[in-house]
Amino acid sequence: MGTAEQIMAHKGAQPYIEIMDSTLRDGEQTNGVSFLPHEKLVMARKLLGDVNVDRIEVASARVSEGEKEAVKLICRSAAQINALERVEVLGFVDGGKSIDWIAECGGKVMNLLAKGSLKHCTNQLHKTPEEHISDILSEVKYAREKGLEVNLYLEDWSNGMKDSPKYVFQLVDALAESGIRRFMLPDTLGVMNPLQVIEYMRKMRRRYPALLFDFHAHNDYDLAVSNTLAAVLSGAQGVHVTVNGLGERCGNAPLASVQAILKDQIHARTGIVENELNGISRMVEGYSGIAVAPNQPIVGEHVFTQVAGVHADGDTKDRLYYNELMPERFGRKREYALGKNSGKANIAKNLEELGLDLTPEQTRRVTERITELGDKKEVVTQEDLPYIVSDVLKHDDTNEKVKLISYMVSTAYGLKPGANLRMEINGQQYEASATGDGQYDAFVNALRYIYKKYLNRTFPVLSNYQVSIPPGGRSDALVQTIITWDNNGKPLRTRGLDADQTEAAIKATFKMLNIIEN
Repeated sequence: MGTAEQIMAHKGAQPYIEIMDSTLRDGEQTNGVSFLPHEKLVMARKLLGDVNVDRIEVASARVSEGEKEAVKLICRSAAQINALERVEVLGFVDGGKSIDWIAECGGKVMNLLAKGSLKHCTNQLHKTPEEHISDILSEVKYAREKGLEVNLYLEDWSNGMKDSPKYVFQLVDALAESGIRRFMLPDTLGVMNPLQVIEYMRKMRRRYPALLFDFHAHNDYDLAVSNTLAAVLSGAQGVHVTVNGLGERCGNAPLASVQAILKDQIHARTGIVENELNGISRMVEGYSGIAVAPNQPIVGEHVFTQVAGVHADGDTKDRLYYNELMPERFGRKREYALGKNSGKANIAKNLEELGLDLTPEQTRRVTERITELGDKKEVVTQEDLPYIVSDVLKHDDTNEKVKLISYMVSTAYGLKPGANLRMEINGQQYEASATGDGQYDAFVNALRYIYKKYLNRTFPVLSNYQVSIPPGGRSDALVQTIITWDNNGKPLRTRGLDADQTEAAIKATFKMLNIIEN
C-alpha cells in the first residue's frame, strides 16, 4: 500500500474518504478548553470504537507531563484493540526530541509540522527552503529508525499556494520519495474559499498523482465544511475534523456535518457510525464545557424539531417536510415543538406519541393553553404536556362563575408587596387592593377583602402550599403549584400550572373558588 490508487482500490469502487479527528489535539486549542488525561482516554476510545473514525490526533509532543500521560494511556488502550497505528501525535522539526517523546509514549505515528509557505519558512524559521528540506529529511530518517510512521503537515499551505507555489512544489518534490505516508494540507488561517481549494488541490493531485493528501480546514469565514467538500471533490483522500467543530479561533470542520455532506451530497464512503455522532457530541460538550448551539446541524438540540404547525401537518401528509437528514439515522428522533406557533398538528403529534386520545374540543382547549404558555416562555416540552392536559381537563370549566378580569402584583425594596385585582363573581365585578408578606399573600388578602366586604362570606383558609417542577420537566419548564384549602372543615386541593410561580398559584386559587361557587 502507499499510493492513492492502492488505497482507493482497497476501500472499494465508491470513493472512500479517511476521516481524521483532531478533537484531542487541535480541538483542545479552543480558548478555555483543557482535557484531563482520563477524559482524553474516554473520548479516544469512543472515537476509535463506537464512532469508528479512521484516525485520531491526540496531542502535541513535549507540551506537558499531563499530555504525556494522556498519550501513554491512549496508546496502551489502542494497542489492545490493534488500533495503535490509528493514533497520531503532532511533532516538530526539533532535532528528534518530538520523535523520542512520542516513542516513549508508545506511539507509532507522528504528524510532523513543516512550513507550507515561503513566508513562514524564511520569517519564522529564518532558514532557506533547502535548509528546511534538509531538516525535514533528517527528522523523517530518524523517525523511521525509531519505528515511527510519518505524515507531514504543510503549515500555512493555503497562503503558500497563493503567494509562493514554487516553494510548495520545491518542498514536495524533495520529499515525495522520502517515505512520508501522507501530505496534510491545512488552511491554517481559514482564508480559503471553495473555488481556491478546488484550484490548489487539483494542482497538487495533477503534479503528484501517487501521493496521499489530507485537507485540514479552519472555519474563520464559516467555510470549513464547504472547503472540505471542495477538497474531496478535487481529489483529497482524507479530511480532518473535530467533534462539534472545536478548534482555535472559529474552530475546525465539524465531524457530524462533514460526514453528512460527504455521504449525501457526493455519495462518498466513510467508516463513520452515524448513530453514534450525537453521543460523541454530547460527551465532548460535557468535557469541553463548550455548549453546542441549538441550531448546529445534526447535533444541535433543535435541528430535528418542527416548530411551525404547517410542517407537522405536512409530515402527516406523505412526509412533505422530510429530507435525507432523518433523525433516526443519527440516533435521534423528530420532535414537534409546543408553543404559540404549534397549531393543532404539532399538538396532535405529541399527544399521539404519548398515547393520549382527546376529543377535538379537548384538543382545542389544550392548544389554547399551550399557546398561552408559549407567549410566556421559549418552549413547552413534551414532558410538560401530560400535566397541561391534566390541568385543562380536570379543572377548566367553560362556565366559570368566578373569573379573574385583571390583576397587578408588585414588590419594591423597603416596601411591602402589593396587589390590585378586578374579578367577576356571578356576573358582578369587584375591585380591591391589599398588601401582604409576599406577592401571592397580597393577592389573597385582596380576595379576602372582596369576599368579606361585598359578599359577607368567609374565605377558605390556606392549609398547605407546594411549588414544584412537574416530574420529568426541566428547570426552565412549567411551575406546578398545589394548594390545599380548609373550607369550613372540608379540605379542597387544587393545582395551577404556569411558567410563572405567582400565576400558577393564582390559577389554583380561582379553581378552588369555582369549586365552592358550583
